[in-house]
Amino acid sequence: MPKNKGKGGKNRRRGKNENDREKRELVFKEDGQEYAQVLKMLGNGRLEAQCFDGTKRLCHIRGKLRKKVWINQSDIILIGLREYQDHKADVIMKYTADEARNLKTYGELPDTAKINADNFAPDDEIIMFDDVGGTETAAKEVDVEITSDEEEEDLTDESSDEEDVGFQAHQAFDKNKGGKKKAGELDIDGI
Repeated sequence: MPKNKGKGGKNRRRGKNENDREKRELVFKEDGQEYAQVLKMLGNGRLEAQCFDGTKRLCHIRGKLRKKVWINQSDIILIGLREYQDHKADVIMKYTADEARNLKTYGELPDTAKINADNFAPDDEIIMFDDVGGTETAAKEVDVEITSDEEEEDLTDESSDEEDVGFQAHQAFDKNKGGKKKAGELDIDGI
């Protein structure tokens, strides 16, 4: 078997992320490109993005970015539009949060663009819950009653519980005298 003379394989290179420390030049869009915000990761190198020209597009992450640049929901990306398919596009690059803020200050991104947004659902899909009314307070009252009843029972039954456990263990031992059990073993099923 040959000796390993190198310093590791592709997993070693994958662990290093040398590009994070460098401050790169801000890239603006050109003809045939558009800024977009990621709505949903679809898997298999695809995502759904809301472009700032107002259309939703299915985007494909190109091979240069795959497994090297991780794209998440609400990230700002630059996409290349396809001439023959308007509803599909290719991801060219991902902007960091600082770069996206700079794009917003330069006026490239609209003011409505949310950078590092926590809410991924569109604003028109507001979920309303029915108010059941008073169930929470009723549950608290029942809980208080249950705990007070349990405390009273605990005070009266403490001494009898200890006697019951000893009696049950003795019964289990007596039942299994004929069975070949060791002196200290108890039958759990008999308790």
